[in-house]
Amino acid sequence: MGAVMGTALGAVRVVGGRLGLPVDDLAVLKDGSNLLVHLRPAAVVARVGAVTASVRGDVFGHFARADELSRFLAGRGVPVVAPVAAPVREGGWVVALAEHVPHQAERTLDSTTFAALLRELHQELAHFTGDLPARGPLDDIDAVLALLSRPADLVAERDAVAAGWPELPVQALHGDAHPHNVLFTAGGPVWNDFEDAWRGPVGWDVACAADSRLLDRAAVQRAYPAELLDHWIGVRRLLVRCWVAATDRYRAAPPSPSPSP
Repeated sequence: MGAVMGTALGAVRVVGGRLGLPVDDLAVLKDGSNLLVHLRPAAVVARVGAVTASVRGDVFGHFARADELSRFLAGRGVPVVAPVAAPVREGGWVVALAEHVPHQAERTLDSTTFAALLRELHQELAHFTGDLPARGPLDDIDAVLALLSRPADLVAERDAVAAGWPELPVQALHGDAHPHNVLFTAGGPVWNDFEDAWRGPVGWDVACAADSRLLDRAAVQRAYPAELLDHWIGVRRLLVRCWVAATDRYRAAPPSPSPSP
């Protein structure tokens, strides 16, 4: 275990212990953009900002919005992974706790069903009036470019995207609506991970689904037509390239977490 991983798990132990949760048998479920840790044997998973924290100056705000949106949707009867505790800062890390949901990780919905599920989610999200970012993926692209000292090729793509940003009706979005963010449980599909939520055109979420390797683009678009889908898929692909570059940089030289304020 690396030093950075060790300090992150230490933060989970402090936060979990403060809430009376078991912290002696932590299991890392995923070490990706965020670190996901199961506090066994409790049905609780900790999410710790990792690569996301190196890119986003306000990763706490992203976690807090995910918490707020999940609670809002649960109140409207939408199956979501339920928050256990609001995010906190601990030892330079941001930690959020949510329900551990047993699911079949290898199973996903077919393209038409996924698109219908996304449309239903949007119908509920349209009622959300809380504060959300207005530029979503463009904020992340700009943050990564600054982190990477603004490489010319990515900057040129970013400027083209920004110049062609469409004026369309907007609403609250999931922000990262791909199949891995829907958990297939014994009780049916459950939405997860609203960290990237923003207020934008529904075509963004449709593009996140349509450009997934697990779904068929044409089938998604037939089931949920969206304006300027090609544009949003282009933005999505640029965003993915930026996150890959940010992740490579983080893995090569992981930053030391700053002290908690």
